[in-house]
Amino acid sequence: MKSAAIRMVCRFLMVSMVLLPFQTIHAGMIGTDQVAAAASAQAERASVLNMVNRSDVASQLQTLGLDPKIARDRVAAMTDEEIRSLAGKLDSLPAGAGSGWAWAAAIIIVIIIWYNWK
Repeated sequence: MKSAAIRMVCRFLMVSMVLLPFQTIHAGMIGTDQVAAAASAQAERASVLNMVNRSDVASQLQTLGLDPKIARDRVAAMTDEEIRSLAGKLDSLPAGAGSGWAWAAAIIIVIIIWYNWK
């Protein structure tokens, strides 16, 4: 009885090995540019998420009617190319959220008006 069961299991295993497909695995070298692109994409995604997580940005998103959690989910769903574009735009924005020349021009105009009036 044991030998009949063992023979049946062996036959089943032989048939399954012949009929079931095997997946082939291909190993290859990864280029440095691929590794660098993946690392930069992760760093850019982290910088965009850090920007969304800031308290002032989160409060501005809430005033615009967007929940910060939804914004984080949307950033997570972006492709690497979209993240790269958005991170580039965020990096090119001026610090301080305003242009200093406008205030300087306003002060100069006020001084000129005050000087001419007096």
